[in-house]
This record gives sequence, structure tokens and C-alpha cells, in this order.
Amino acid sequence: MRPAPGLLRTPPGEPLAWVVRGRLAESVHTGHMLVLDSVSERLRVGDPDSPLFARSSLKPIQALAMLRAGANLDGAQLALACGSHVGSDEHVRVARSTLASVGLAADALQNTPDWPQDRRARSAVVRAGGGPTALTQNCSGKHAAMIATCVAAGWEPSTYTSPSHPLQRRIAETLTELTGVRPDEVAVDGCGAPLLSSTLRGLARAFSTLADAGPGTLERRVADAMRARPQLVAGEGRTDTEAMRSTPGLICKHGAEGVIAAALPGGRAVVAKIADGSARPAPVLLAEGLRRLGEHGPWEWEKVPVLGHGEPVGSVVAAVESWQEDSRS
Repeated sequence: MRPAPGLLRTPPGEPLAWVVRGRLAESVHTGHMLVLDSVSERLRVGDPDSPLFARSSLKPIQALAMLRAGANLDGAQLALACGSHVGSDEHVRVARSTLASVGLAADALQNTPDWPQDRRARSAVVRAGGGPTALTQNCSGKHAAMIATCVAAGWEPSTYTSPSHPLQRRIAETLTELTGVRPDEVAVDGCGAPLLSSTLRGLARAFSTLADAGPGTLERRVADAMRARPQLVAGEGRTDTEAMRSTPGLICKHGAEGVIAAALPGGRAVVAKIADGSARPAPVLLAEGLRRLGEHGPWEWEKVPVLGHGEPVGSVVAAVESWQEDSRS
């Protein structure tokens, strides 16, 4: 199929990570990366100002818009609204509680049904003769919070996924404010919610705003919910969860198609977009970015082994030498 006329393309960028097997770097992940502190760019690879869909990395910003609209979410419900969960029993329980808080049940959800990503939860569903549901899909926390927001604000909840809905307009306003980038493109995310474009630089600005927010602000509520309950933002063993556990003050959220966004207090942020859409090098890039911001590893979550016959024979490593030569930082 030929691409449609006028199709926008995310540039391939520059080398971000090598896949090393034995002594051979057999493949490379290219893309874009930006590491910022409060006064300067610590690292710039590729083009951090090219348009992209940040996918689920936008969830903390969407959650902030919901709080501004009057959503009454407790800490667990807010953390899950920011998350892409794995459908564990805890995740499903919190999503149900968000809906129950406004007198609704799982049939109000309009996100795309899916199996739990958690192996135990999925096995339990299979043993029970069940199948994919909206509740066990990884975005159900966000969708439940969207519905709860509509009820709190007096908006019609049955049409909450429409781009013209007052909730989605409020989200667009909040995204523009925090990123400093007006969305040029609107699409549909994998879960069925509207998806707005931005840039890596804008994403870094937004995450820094949340990470630096003062006590008592809604922005701080979002950040603190993620920090206090990292297991609800992703799940046990997931990069987002383990990175926040090991790095005090960090907020971190990955997005589909190779997006990772993180920030620490003090205007420090790490954002990256892997051009081929792979999530594989994201932990490596996050760890390298955090080191450049003064954090110290090694961390168990940053290890991405390359396997041969089921055993580690190499690893995914940051393309540091390419950055030193080609970065315009």
C-alpha cells in the first residue's frame, strides 16, 4: 500500500542503542532523545522538536486535566489513571473502585477489551472460561477516571471518548499549557481515547512541571500519587515501577511505540522516542539519562539481555560513542 499524500513521518533520528550479541553489534535502534536540567541540555540526539504521538506517556497530563475538572480520585485511583497496568487483581480492584465511586460499573467503560498482561491474572481468566475485557485492558484506570470526571463535572459520560467532548477539550487545553506545544494532529489511541500530538521537548517540559510542583497543587497530587504507588503505574518488574522505586522523587511513564518520559525535581528530565517503535532499549536510555542528571546506578531494571539458547550472550547498550560524536548538546 502506498502512503497517503501529505503523510507526516517521524524522522529516523540518530543511533540510540546497539543490540550486541557476542562481540558483534548486530542491530541498532535509532530515534530521538533529550536530557535536560534546569539550565541546559545535557544531551540532545536527533530532533526533539519533531512531532510525535507520546501515547500513554500523556496519561499523567490527562490525569491533571481530570483533577482540574473536578474529579474526586483517591491516591490509588489517581495513580492508576496515570498508569498502563498489567491487569493484576489489585489493578482491576482499583479500576472498579473508581467506577463505583460514581455509582457505575465496568459496562460504562469504552476502552478496547484485552487480556490481562499479568501472567497469573491471564491464567486465572482462562481457567475461569473468560476472555478479554475492558476492565483488564491496560488503560482501564484512565478510562474509569475519565468517566468519574464526567460525573463530577456534570458532563455526559456516555460520549467521553469523543474529541469534541468537554473532557477531551479540557485535556487538550492542559496538554497545550504544560508542553507549550499546540497539538497539530488528533488521532485515536489504541484504547479508543483521543490522542494528541506533541514533541519530546514539550513532553520534558510537562513532566518537569509535575515533578517540580509545590505542595498543595494538583500537579503535585499527580506526581505524589505516582511516587507513592508505582506498582499501579505499571506493574511488578516493569521499568516505570522499578525505576520510581529505586530513584527517590522520580516520576516515569512509558508510552507505546517506543516512548519514555521521566522527570526529577530541579527541572531534570529524560525523554526519548525510539523510531522503530520498540520498547526494548527504553530502560537502557532512561538509565543513561538519569546518570547524566547525577543519579547513580547500576539498577537491576536497566539490564536488557540478549539471549542465545535461553542464556544471556549479550545486551542492549546505549550508543554513547555516537552521542559524543553527533549530539548537538
